[in-house]
Amino acid sequence: MTDPVPHRPDDLLARLTLPEKLGLLHQWQAPVPRLGLRAFRTGTEALHGVAWLGTATVFPQAVGLAASWNPDLIRAVGAAVGDEVRVKHREDPVRVGLNVWAPVVNPLRDPRWGRNEEGWSEDPWLTGRLATAYALGLRGDHPIRLRTAPTLKHFLGYNNETDRATTSSDLPPRVLHEYELPAFRAPLAAGAAVAVMASYNLVDGVPAHLSSLIEGELRGYADDDDIMVVGDAGAVGNIAGVQEYLPDHVAGFAAALRAGIDSFTEDDEDSAPTVERLTEALARGLIEPSHVDRAVRRILSVRSRLGDLDPDPHDDVPPHTLDSLAHRELAREAARQSVVLLRNEGLLPLRPGTRVAVLGPLADTVLTDWYSGTPPYTISAYAGLLGRLPEVTTHPGTDRITLHVGDRAVRLDGDGPLALGDTAAEFEVVDWGQDVVALRAVDTGRYVGADDAGALVADRDGPGGWVVRETFRLDHRPDGTALLHHLATGRHVGVALDGTLSVATGDPAAFTVTLRADGAADAAALAAAADVAVVVLGNHPMVNGRETEDRADLTLPTGQEELLRAVHAANPRTVLALTSSYPYAVGWAQAHLPAVLWSAHGGQEHGNGLADVLLGAADPGGRLTQTWYADTAELPDLLDYDVIGADTTYLYHRGEPLYPFGHGLSYAAFDYADLRLSTATACAGEEVEVSVEVTNTGRRPGTEVVQLYTRQRRSRVKQPLRQLRDFARVTLDPGCAARVTLRLRTADLAWWDETRAAMVVEDATHSVLVGRSARDIRLVGALAVTGDDTTVAPADRSCGAAR
Repeated sequence: MTDPVPHRPDDLLARLTLPEKLGLLHQWQAPVPRLGLRAFRTGTEALHGVAWLGTATVFPQAVGLAASWNPDLIRAVGAAVGDEVRVKHREDPVRVGLNVWAPVVNPLRDPRWGRNEEGWSEDPWLTGRLATAYALGLRGDHPIRLRTAPTLKHFLGYNNETDRATTSSDLPPRVLHEYELPAFRAPLAAGAAVAVMASYNLVDGVPAHLSSLIEGELRGYADDDDIMVVGDAGAVGNIAGVQEYLPDHVAGFAAALRAGIDSFTEDDEDSAPTVERLTEALARGLIEPSHVDRAVRRILSVRSRLGDLDPDPHDDVPPHTLDSLAHRELAREAARQSVVLLRNEGLLPLRPGTRVAVLGPLADTVLTDWYSGTPPYTISAYAGLLGRLPEVTTHPGTDRITLHVGDRAVRLDGDGPLALGDTAAEFEVVDWGQDVVALRAVDTGRYVGADDAGALVADRDGPGGWVVRETFRLDHRPDGTALLHHLATGRHVGVALDGTLSVATGDPAAFTVTLRADGAADAAALAAAADVAVVVLGNHPMVNGRETEDRADLTLPTGQEELLRAVHAANPRTVLALTSSYPYAVGWAQAHLPAVLWSAHGGQEHGNGLADVLLGAADPGGRLTQTWYADTAELPDLLDYDVIGADTTYLYHRGEPLYPFGHGLSYAAFDYADLRLSTATACAGEEVEVSVEVTNTGRRPGTEVVQLYTRQRRSRVKQPLRQLRDFARVTLDPGCAARVTLRLRTADLAWWDETRAAMVVEDATHSVLVGRSARDIRLVGALAVTGDDTTVAPADRSCGAAR
């Protein structure tokens, strides 16, 4: 008879043998049948829905959810995702773990970062606030038991994909403590997250998985030290691998365990190499059994809170919760609230009866990213408007071409390899920027890619996968022919002896490219026949900006920019609806178009959410959580993490942004008046109420996001030009007013004093700024703060026991 599973992790820890404990340190934890301990897996992806596990509700990307500035909505999305994880776990408890790897809390320091879509904001406080809301939804409302166990990613200083495993993020002390750490602190201090993942990069020359900050900082953010720290995939192996930081894997794995890594994500499902290396580390004396016990206890603590060691109150989530009507409605609401109106000269909302042409490569498609789930259905921008207006037409705006090698044409033969023959197949050329294109067969709608043997086949849904095998570059030559460069293999396409096209042949083929249809001209013709053109442009989340690949610049793909200009020339009543994972420098559109909107890739209900805003069924309540720069030249080197010294992010940027942090328009108009502070003076640690009267002076109901910033007027060090302290969403009918109260916590005014190795609040006067964005301030007040800076003599201070 097996022993009953103990209720307390410490009791179970005492019963486990050392080899059994080592088996728990891998991502795929081995079962211990004699104790009734089941297998356990860390790492279910849940960034904006359950990913990689079949059909599940797909919500907008995290950066899109953030644009809602609505913590209640974000928490509800987290709860829905957590429930769907529970349903999947019940169906397959071995492969679907309850430890979820979300949210990502790296501040979005540089918009060129390939994983920009995964984060929340360039502001660390806002990142912490919104990520905490999402994590609270994932974890559930029970004070002890967890719906899922949220894991913050990626600790620390991780904002580049370029050479990410070998580059060092050098963080000056103030940047570390004021910018990088706060976003991690907030969800942990709130009890929302219970685990953290270490990052691939080095920090100040030390692999992040060996950083002293794991034990010295991170674990001090929660009430106890039970925060579980997991390694990123293959990252511990990098320590003695590509990082060459330690001489062998035994030393690397031992150092990671000593530094505070509890769970090793190595070798996929095979735990044997990890166990062998840690066993050898024990034999060498590089680690002690106490290091193993410490990690196992943290793992068991999380498992206990998940109900893995005894009965679980969350096991009653019904199967029909997955893709439920409520979750579909929530996905639509999230898509709706994530739309940001960047510019509007009266063209929007569209009037009833408007004839609309919906144009562009994203007009009638919904794209998913690497961490998206499989949506049960998708609603495109075109589909969202169809049936709600009397006439809606669409065109992707892509060119159609044929390819020839000499006098022989490239033909299609079902799902077989592309080959030379007599009948030419037509292909759409989809431009995703940086001269990267995808080829889609017109007859089948399937994309061309290279299979494992190198043969070109047209059987793909589109660019995707860890290795994208469906992207090409046309290298045009002086003689008018072009070479077809396959990006994944770095090889040119050639013709095999049997006439099939392949990247495995020796000699590249010279293709004659013949234009069969001018996509921009065809789209422009539809635009000219419509009352309004809606051009839907943006990125493909798997191309030119994704995990493993940063962007080179902020520009729109050349083909998309040309399409936009052609459509506008045909019909000046043109709306640009950007759908993207990151900001673009769209200065021409801002200067010439009457309306510009942005949303992240919005999940399954993207088209309905966008249509609701375009038609005025919903007021555009979204606001930017990143600065949109006018030009790439305003950004420093991608690896320059010193936001203070480099004058980057809205905190320090001195230039004129294309669209500022916090920007977003409403169909209503709002007036701000009567700024009040609950006190004109305060001491460090106190809270001040800041209130303002907001009135809807427009003719429509509208949603406003009232934003509170401060600026320290004098300081011993360089201070931010403005810094977000609080915000509130308010919805008002025409002519209605509300007093909006915001809270300013004077402890948040602290900065890192290197001489004291502590956060300090100076004696200083702070400008109190209330407005619609970081650059659209409507009212200004002042607050004199008596700080806790001990460099000031006590006799000069107004706070203390005598006050």
